[in-house]
Amino acid sequence: MKISYNWLKQFVQIDKTPQELSLILTNVGLEVESVEKVQPVVGGLEGLVIGEVLTCVQHPNADRLRITTVNVGGKENLQIVCGAPNVGAGQKVVVATVGTTVYPLEGEPFKIKESKIRGELSQGMICAEDEIGLGKSHDGIMILAEDTEVGIRAKDHFKMDDDFVFEIGLTPNRADAASHLGVARDLAAYFRSEYEMPDLSAFKTDNENLVIPVEVEDLATCPRYSSVTISGVTVQESPDWLKDKLKVIGLRPINNVVDITNYVLHGLGQPLHAFDAGKITGGKVIVKKVAEGTPFVTLDDVERKLSADDLMICNAEAPMCIAGVFGGKSSGVDTNTKNIFLESAYFNSVSVRKTSKRHGLKTDASFRFERGTDPEITVTALKYAALLIKELAGGEISSSVSDIYPTHIKPFEFEVSYTNINKLIGANIPSAEIKHIITALGISATNTSDDTLALRVPSFKVDVTRECDITEEVLRIYGYNNIEIPAKVNASLSYSIKPEKENTHNVIADMLTSNGYAEIMCNSLTKSAYSKNLDEAVFILNPLSSDLNVMRQNLLMPALESVAYNQNRKNGDVKFYEFGKTYHLINEQYVERSRLLLLISGAKQSEQWNHNSKSATFYNLKSAVDAIISRLGIASYQSDVLNDENFAYGIKYFRGDKTLVSFGAVSKADRKVADVNAQVFYADFDWAALLDIVKKNKIVNKEISKYPAVRRDLSLLIDQAVTFETLKGIAFKTDKKLIKEVGVFDVYVGDKLPEGKKSYALNFILQDEEQTLTDKQIDNTMQKLIANLTAQAGAEIRK
Repeated sequence: MKISYNWLKQFVQIDKTPQELSLILTNVGLEVESVEKVQPVVGGLEGLVIGEVLTCVQHPNADRLRITTVNVGGKENLQIVCGAPNVGAGQKVVVATVGTTVYPLEGEPFKIKESKIRGELSQGMICAEDEIGLGKSHDGIMILAEDTEVGIRAKDHFKMDDDFVFEIGLTPNRADAASHLGVARDLAAYFRSEYEMPDLSAFKTDNENLVIPVEVEDLATCPRYSSVTISGVTVQESPDWLKDKLKVIGLRPINNVVDITNYVLHGLGQPLHAFDAGKITGGKVIVKKVAEGTPFVTLDDVERKLSADDLMICNAEAPMCIAGVFGGKSSGVDTNTKNIFLESAYFNSVSVRKTSKRHGLKTDASFRFERGTDPEITVTALKYAALLIKELAGGEISSSVSDIYPTHIKPFEFEVSYTNINKLIGANIPSAEIKHIITALGISATNTSDDTLALRVPSFKVDVTRECDITEEVLRIYGYNNIEIPAKVNASLSYSIKPEKENTHNVIADMLTSNGYAEIMCNSLTKSAYSKNLDEAVFILNPLSSDLNVMRQNLLMPALESVAYNQNRKNGDVKFYEFGKTYHLINEQYVERSRLLLLISGAKQSEQWNHNSKSATFYNLKSAVDAIISRLGIASYQSDVLNDENFAYGIKYFRGDKTLVSFGAVSKADRKVADVNAQVFYADFDWAALLDIVKKNKIVNKEISKYPAVRRDLSLLIDQAVTFETLKGIAFKTDKKLIKEVGVFDVYVGDKLPEGKKSYALNFILQDEEQTLTDKQIDNTMQKLIANLTAQAGAEIRK
């Protein structure tokens, strides 16, 4: 949201610089994201002064040039060569002095230099209006009034003050601050001063020649509808001051009537809409909902199909405007408009939000209506706009103000305690100070006891409904920086259920990060095209778009989008992890599941001069999976080959009927849907199941053995169907006491082996915790191991 520094000063007195004010705004909860200096015309007329032409004679060497002597208020007069046909002695003119940069409407800026023109010295330039951005005429130089003061800056003469625009990151709960008035209200409370509302004393009904009756059929969606008519207007270009106000905050001027509605919108926060009264068929306005699928052409010349839930402003025959969102093409104000029907209404925020999302229309009006406007300001804004229209477009107010407001919206009423406010804030703010801040914000406060205030919160404070909300209001105006950090901090011991989810989460996250994995946070909303089981999909009732219409059922597809995003930007070597949730609808019950995703693609490590870059493989992912399982202290589990449509191939670790993790290569179908060409490996952990197992883990302190370990290797020829896990299980069953570790350090499959066979080279670590192993013990264990591998796995020992 853009707020103009000069515009703010119309509502509240400010003696702070724009930079100082930006800090104050941030401190009161209106975070200023940037401050930009804005000038009404390019260059801001810097270096231009008002001068008087004292003499004007013909140039001796050029028929179309004249030599002038110009007084610009300095010690010496300037000699300036001028080619304008209308230059003459005695004129008051605008002069660009030497060193000034001039910004013409067309062409590049140029710097004024002292030079000789056809042999005569020229010490500046007498300016035409198009040469300095003040108009389009180039017929001659600008000639000012005779009483214009000589020597003053041109920007002072034309009253062109520089402005500053604050870009405020408005939070959704601060609907009350979505205007210059709203921001000024907060500043007035901070400065302990008053803010000013527009003077409406001149408003009066001139006649009743154009009365247009209004009917509101849906009072729940439109609780208040105010209107008035103005006849005999002249729709034309707005005056410069109004155009400048709008340009500063990034709005394009259209015509005086439309510009006034935008000016009031951004000034007071109340959206308005002006209809051409001559286009209101039947001379009647009806606020209602229309039939499903009714076609309607909006101002952007797009035909939209209306929903039966869209509130519309209609004439006797057809809709004219989508209420609170966007106007219609056939009822708008144009240069032929003579009579105006001006609307100022209060619409239900939920209805406007749904309509805006449904049609993909985001406007300044919908932005405010969606957050909640002030129902009590509709008539004020209406009268203010009507007065401005009379001033800038002429005409007469040709009806009394029509105000349909059958059920007044009551202010929130509740009590607050000074003690509770100070307790929540953690400071002892005087009661008088608290009450003064509350009342300065426009909230009515009455003491019911020494410690209690009875409050009536005005309707524009849509987010203030409880004592804690009042505490926040007091704190932001009092100043967060004014709350001292206490010297003593009280704490209490608490028992937490083990394992602590956050700590376990952080331990694994730190381990993965230290191993080169980057954490990603993907959107929980995704597209239904990714769902492989639509019966379990959780659909969004009011989706932002078709690409965000369901809750994700797995973490893979959004992560693949991240892979594609990186690969398209020449960053194909990725290692990601994400802690997140998946969402399912099972037996009419909504189910959330905590998951952990690991994903790798591209090179195993970045390219370096001292080693070759190799592509990541399934085993790189497996090592990370095993590291996580080991770090969590999970020792006993089974493994099996995966048969899952999400994987081209893979393995799962499980306990009983509960899968702890599935990992392998992403299927080609999933990669194609996400537009990923490279091989991708990923692991899907059931994080909740892992935490349940960790909860039962017992910490055992074990002394490091004093006795050395021994390694023995075996080379086996086995059937290709035999897995390493099978061999490992046989080894541990052979001697649980002595055999501590089993590893594979070489695998060979090739034409030198019998068909259907493969070669494994295994290593075995043997150790006794109570004594040093003898050769006899080692040989006996290895012989038993060879016998069991031969008998149970059909292994043949290779010599």
